[in-house]
Amino acid sequence: MHANIGSLPEKAPIGKPRERLISIPYMLLRASTAGGAVAMGFVQTFVFARILTPDRFSIFIVVGGIGYTLWLTDLGLAKILFVNLRAGHLAGKPDERDARQATAVILFYVLLGIAASLVCIALSFAQPSATLRDAVELGLFLLYISLNLAWFSLRSISIAVDVFIFFEKLELARRIFVVGTMLAMLVGLPLVVFLVGANLAWGALLAAAAAKLIKRGALVPRLRGFVPDLISFFQLNWSSITRSGTGALSGVFVATFPYYFVPVAFGLGAAPIILEVTFRIFRGASVIYSAVCDLALPGQTRALATRDVGKLVRTTALAIGLCCVPAFIGCAVLIFAGGPLFHFLLRSAATVPPQIVPILVALLLINIVQIVSETLLQHTGYFRNLARVGALVAVMMIAATALSVLAKFDIVGFLAAYTVAFTAGALCLTAAAVMGPIRAASPQTAATTSLNGFFQAVRRALQTKEAAG
Repeated sequence: MHANIGSLPEKAPIGKPRERLISIPYMLLRASTAGGAVAMGFVQTFVFARILTPDRFSIFIVVGGIGYTLWLTDLGLAKILFVNLRAGHLAGKPDERDARQATAVILFYVLLGIAASLVCIALSFAQPSATLRDAVELGLFLLYISLNLAWFSLRSISIAVDVFIFFEKLELARRIFVVGTMLAMLVGLPLVVFLVGANLAWGALLAAAAAKLIKRGALVPRLRGFVPDLISFFQLNWSSITRSGTGALSGVFVATFPYYFVPVAFGLGAAPIILEVTFRIFRGASVIYSAVCDLALPGQTRALATRDVGKLVRTTALAIGLCCVPAFIGCAVLIFAGGPLFHFLLRSAATVPPQIVPILVALLLINIVQIVSETLLQHTGYFRNLARVGALVAVMMIAATALSVLAKFDIVGFLAAYTVAFTAGALCLTAAAVMGPIRAASPQTAATTSLNGFFQAVRRALQTKEAAG
């Protein structure tokens, strides 16, 4: 695998105009797609709470959790693809092998989603009370959720080769189409028709994004031989995969294990729905924060490559500041109108306890430093740091869950314990980002490293001379 971004040439090109910390057109477009993502999540909860019974809604929530669990197969591969392709792009030397391997990873994710959907249909139809239509709906819903994995990887690749504007236009079109068809279910559009249409839209958008990236040299137009390319990718990047995989697995575990624990501990019905609306807001904020971090990535990676620590810190601080704007708005809405908001979304499906509001406020705020730090570490190749922190957070989450069981907490107590463990992990990631890429971008760090290397070489030469004498 290529080294991390910090190993690229240290000197910036001469004579180029001063770059903005972020692209303004990209910021506006990314804000639109992130806002669309949040709106789509709320619309889905709003619609499903009205067209499904509480028990059926709970089953869809669990299936959605299974879809998110498929991210366990990510193993940080999208971030490794980003580092590899970004290094070649910044150096002006794109590598066809990297493009073939990126194509193989994308195809693997698409096939994984299709296979998971077929298994879901078979298992659902095998249930005594299930109908074929019920099983098909759950399978199509799982496919709709799991194809996000391939789309997420395509987004990373598009940022790596600077075609993110085109990608975000596709993303905005998808959001508008899906929200429109979701709302149509309130006036009689069958759920199965919505799910078929949403998955057909996925196919069209994946094809359009792939065609653009093929022209840019980030993907290849052939699918034959993708298995050897996928195997080659794992062989060449095994060390980074084991490190990034640890961080990715722990991240997915932290995000998805409540979807399994809550139904088992508290049953179907109200508790999973309360969890879903809480995590819907939490994930919605994460989407917005990630969008802001995407804006900062081109500047951050270039700053690290040229060892411009000032620009790296300014760009990262700008990302934090921009994240604070939606965070403060969200916190204000929750504090002053949380009850009516929950009632509007869920109606009679479930009643959200008022104690959920301070928990959500804490999650929204600490999630800023968590997302900013994690994104910086991921996209600059600091996978070992992520692995260590990720393993620690997973252990803390298990301990928090065990405490919830032993103390017989209700859903509110469990989410409070979850928040405490999440906060500790976010602070650890922040420290790792400061000691990792930010420290590496400092010219003093480079100078110290070079000086130490010089003295070590002199010491070895003297030892050799003494041994020869």
